[in-house]
Amino acid sequence: MSQGKVVRNSDVMTNKYVMVDGLHTVADAVKHAIEQDVKVLFVNKRHDNDEYGIVLMSDIAKQVLAKDKAPERVNIYEIMLKPVFSVNAEMDVRYCARLFERFGISKAPVIKNGEILGLVSYQDLVLKGMMAVL
Repeated sequence: MSQGKVVRNSDVMTNKYVMVDGLHTVADAVKHAIEQDVKVLFVNKRHDNDEYGIVLMSDIAKQVLAKDKAPERVNIYEIMLKPVFSVNAEMDVRYCARLFERFGISKAPVIKNGEILGLVSYQDLVLKGMMAVL
């Protein structure tokens, strides 16, 4: 992969995510995740100067399920990670993999012009990115 075709995050990302509002309850967000068959929830900006957030199913398991909290009484903003670490749509997947390793993350939203286009994960980087040049 060191020479030749450049594979970018936008080439390998998936569009399988759900955008929710921070005021939604965890119960509502989980319903949306089940309906859309996704494992990642992005939390929308509240205004232009705000940042996106993210909630993984593991966050819900650790912060709601394991603590025996009622999902209909916990809001997304209470458990989300914000700001979310994002990657540029035009970034080479090799650099994305390096960023993931350096910061200990495994997935991130793909951003272009301040808007989320999709989601990229290690799985996407390897199965779609690395294999695209072979």
